Amino acid sequence: MADAIVVTNLSKQYRIGQGHRETMLGDALRSRLRRPFRRSPADETIWALRDVSFSVKEGEAVGIIGRNGAGKSTLLKVLSRITYPTSGSVAVCGQVASLLEVGTGFHEELTGRENIYLNGSILGMSKKQIETRRDAIIAFADLEKFIDTPIKRYSSGMRLRLGFAVAAHLDPTILLVDEVLAVGDAEFQKKCLQTMGHLRSGGRTVLFVSHNLVAVENLCSRAIWIDDGQIQRDGPAREVIEAYMSSFATAEPGGADLRYVDSRHGVGGIRYTGIEFLDADKRPKPLIRSGDSLVVRLHYHAEQRIANPIFDFEIYTELGTRVTKVSTWAAGFDIPAIQPGSGYLDVELPFVNLMPTRYYLSLRLESPAGRTNFDVLERCTALDVEPSDAYGSGRGIDSRFGIVFLPCKWTLGKFPSPAVEGERVEDRVF
Repeated sequence: MADAIVVTNLSKQYRIGQGHRETMLGDALRSRLRRPFRRSPADETIWALRDVSFSVKEGEAVGIIGRNGAGKSTLLKVLSRITYPTSGSVAVCGQVASLLEVGTGFHEELTGRENIYLNGSILGMSKKQIETRRDAIIAFADLEKFIDTPIKRYSSGMRLRLGFAVAAHLDPTILLVDEVLAVGDAEFQKKCLQTMGHLRSGGRTVLFVSHNLVAVENLCSRAIWIDDGQIQRDGPAREVIEAYMSSFATAEPGGADLRYVDSRHGVGGIRYTGIEFLDADKRPKPLIRSGDSLVVRLHYHAEQRIANPIFDFEIYTELGTRVTKVSTWAAGFDIPAIQPGSGYLDVELPFVNLMPTRYYLSLRLESPAGRTNFDVLERCTALDVEPSDAYGSGRGIDSRFGIVFLPCKWTLGKFPSPAVEGERVEDRVF
């Protein structure tokens, strides 16, 4: 089978901290005359991709996984020719449809219907092709009521639905999809994944960037793990996902020191410094079982006064499925301000209703409405939940039963004898 994509020694470098860049020769000369001894912008750079090489066969579905900032989106932008490589080469054979950012190719003042024609033209569809598929695109996006409304009034989810609908109905030979599917609701995500599955089964080539590792494993036979702009592993999806997840923090009895985690991001001002797992008496709890009570203590240090901070943590399975999110905002625990210095918050969980297995925790510290991320740590520590005999039956519970442990009580009942003359028990419908 022929190659649809061939990437050879691909590198992409960005200049950082330069602000305005001169785009004209005159601007560059005037800037150099005003500040002749200014450091060269080339001294302040970052490599988003470095010596990346791989090939993708026609009809192959490949998942691209990795942490935020690893270079995944940059790779798709280079393949889509939105940006060009600093060095190396890319060969793409076939018609490419890309869904990389919400609203790419849309005009704010045009209606949804008009943007179907505009975006379809950008993606290479003729007017006749667009007219033939227009009704199907509108139905897929579920925007019949709003299709003649200017797109500037659309929500991000509505833009996403329309953008994906156009890209999917282009009937491309190669489809590149970034994490933007996370913007849609669960039903639309399911529809998108089904569409990508149909494209794959129809012999189309799919490159899928996602943090949803379950979706990657189900959709893709192969995965590529990128970290710090370089390929760490390339192979069967399940094996690569397991290697990727094992690279995250291991479980430490009683908690973890977060002061020196280098994969964090955010503007700072306040940072997480540690996490502890405690029992109800606030003593270290090295062993956590299904059904136990648990106190999660989040340590922080603030360099300045932080108004209305929101603390939260998320629990993920080993395949990246989010089990739950615990937040001060959702609980109505409003904090007027955090003063400079160190402190902690305790989150009391009366019942750990997780089945025995390993979970990963991500922490976030942000301002209201998520306008500012002060500190974000993804999968910064692991939580091992052990089997327990929560029912006292001597049989215990284990990970075979799923993800969530629902405590329950069983009762055996008996229907009374028929009270109506002539009624038979077997006539009753249950």
